[in-house]
Amino acid sequence: MTSATITLPTTPLPLKAEARGLDFYYGDFKALKRVTMPVYEHKVTALIGPSGCGKSTFLRCFNRMHDLYPGNRYDGTIQLLPDAVNVLDKSVDPIEVRMRISMVFQKPNPFPKSIFENVAYGLRVRGESSRSYLEDKVEAALKGGAIWDEVRDRLDEVATNLSGGQQQRLCIARALATDPEILLFDEPTSALDPIATGSIEELIHQLKGKVSMLIVTHNMQQAARVSDFVGYMYLGEMVEFGDTKDIFMKPKRKETEDYITGRFG
Repeated sequence: MTSATITLPTTPLPLKAEARGLDFYYGDFKALKRVTMPVYEHKVTALIGPSGCGKSTFLRCFNRMHDLYPGNRYDGTIQLLPDAVNVLDKSVDPIEVRMRISMVFQKPNPFPKSIFENVAYGLRVRGESSRSYLEDKVEAALKGGAIWDEVRDRLDEVATNLSGGQQQRLCIARALATDPEILLFDEPTSALDPIATGSIEELIHQLKGKVSMLIVTHNMQQAARVSDFVGYMYLGEMVEFGDTKDIFMKPKRKETEDYITGRFG
């Protein structure tokens, strides 16, 4: 495949992160090939493409999730701006990376703890122990996750008692508690019903002014609804990146058009 078609905004936007020439290997298998893509500050970027094309693999590079398994290897850089830290550098602590770049997974995954302790977890890992500080941060995060009014009187209940949609919003609140600079979403609504999906999409809109977001989705309509920019991936490569409206209305690559129109994938 020829190099990616990257269309930048006509009016420059501030960058929050940038992947450059990123390769990723599962053992000997090269899953990502020279991927380059900007992540703009306080914007939503969607990653689309057929199953197995590398979307989730790329997403998990941003917070070093692949470090949890032996034999995985990164080449290239992901710079977190404005301080130009390469989050893939071995000298950078992956725990600190995950505080700055939080992740919400496909299926809600609350810990078998109280609602309060779920949200406070990352803060406790950071060494925070002040009860008043934790209470303030937990309340702010639950409000940010649009679930405070539903759980304010249930903070000591086990989080798994919540509904699926509530659990996912709790996981978003947990991710927000450490004041991340980027939020990663890996198919965050695929396990939810349409009403809960609508709630999560509305929450993504509300959060956009506070945090940069990167979302993997198989749902073309969802990508069109929630994102400002779209990257189309295929076989571990970035095929095309640009403004969401341009990608969906007038893509520059035939491969992108074929995928979006359903002729491929």
